[in-house]
Amino acid sequence: MPNRFDEDVSAIKAQTHIQHMDANETVFFARQLEYIRPKIYDVKRPQLSALTTFPIDTAVPEWAESVTYTMYDATGIAKIISSYADDLPMVGINGKQFTSRVKSLGDAYGWSTAEIRAAAATNTPLQSKLATMAKRGHDIAVNKIAWFGDANANLQGFLSNTNIPVYVTPADGTGSSKLWTTKTADQITRDMSELVNLVKTQSLGIHVANELWMPLDEYTLISTKVRGTTANPSADSILKVFQINNPGVTVKPILELADVATYSSLNVMVAIENSVENLQLVLPMAFREYPPQANNLSWKVPCESRIGGVTIEYPFAMAITSGI
Repeated sequence: MPNRFDEDVSAIKAQTHIQHMDANETVFFARQLEYIRPKIYDVKRPQLSALTTFPIDTAVPEWAESVTYTMYDATGIAKIISSYADDLPMVGINGKQFTSRVKSLGDAYGWSTAEIRAAAATNTPLQSKLATMAKRGHDIAVNKIAWFGDANANLQGFLSNTNIPVYVTPADGTGSSKLWTTKTADQITRDMSELVNLVKTQSLGIHVANELWMPLDEYTLISTKVRGTTANPSADSILKVFQINNPGVTVKPILELADVATYSSLNVMVAIENSVENLQLVLPMAFREYPPQANNLSWKVPCESRIGGVTIEYPFAMAITSGI
């Protein structure tokens, strides 16, 4: 079975009627592509949060044009019964089906024939920056769609999903404000705890939040603001006190939760039972490079990936608030 190097050489040779490279240049170009591909994934960059925050679903076929999922709501609870009871309450699940489109993302990178000839003649490696930028372009698009969706493409994002239950943060800061910068440490701790507790109460104990997400500024505030006075500088921070009282909840700073357009450009906080059973970022096809193509006086490497947005099966496994 031919490898990617053989495919690239074959693709380049097959198009020599369009633009000519000699044998040495052809082999040089193909070998450079083989070298550049792994380098795309070696570059250290700030991690885009969606790819590390949401569970990834790759089970949807690459060829699928849509993904249909069911949003569930559990109903019914047990009751006290007699020995011969025949009126046992039925426990069921109400479900509504939703369909999200699957769309392709595409870009490309390449070099001019003059650049390839000069690099081959001087044995100078081709720069991998263009390839890295192509991969980065896909990651940025995936991150944006995962958080905010794309209405024109009918792709649902986490923050554009209107089925997530909303908690109204008390406006009891200075000047009746919800902003944490106007609140005491006790009030902030209460806001965090009540949002986490809401996940459990609204789902009748079926779901328990294991993560609390907030913007970086708010995370920095709770990491540095102490529950005490200046006379007691050794007092624990809000974050430490919260973690002691909620040992199963991980607090995460997420840049995308600041100035969220769908929440009136306010900062938002999310409590969630983050599990693949509750939500997924649908990625039917990971970033893929195709064999190089001749394009006038240049060679272009097309790149593609496919995304189906964020699907949420159990919205009661999460809660969101804004204005902090």
